Amino acid sequence: MSDPICPLCDRPIPPEVKQSLHHLIPKLKGGKGGPTVLLHHICHKEIHATLTEAELARDYNTPEALRAHPRLAKFIAWVKKRPPGFLSKTPGKRRKR
Repeated sequence: MSDPICPLCDRPIPPEVKQSLHHLIPKLKGGKGGPTVLLHHICHKEIHATLTEAELARDYNTPEALRAHPRLAKFIAWVKKRPPGFLSKTPGKRRKR
């Protein structure tokens, strides 16, 4: 069986790589029990470093919408050049709360 593919960066997620489930609608915004996607941990961290829970619930609740966000698109272009197991500090500043 092949490795799952990260819906954000389109790279495989090998079993030994840090990974996490992302609620497409944040739990705090009514997404508990809602759809989730399996992501690389680094991709998941970048989503939450970029967008607020409200923005995620309102405008960025699909992988397609997430990929279309300008900062995430830039991140995806950068991380696609890294191996699937690549992990680093989240690049750039955290979003302002």
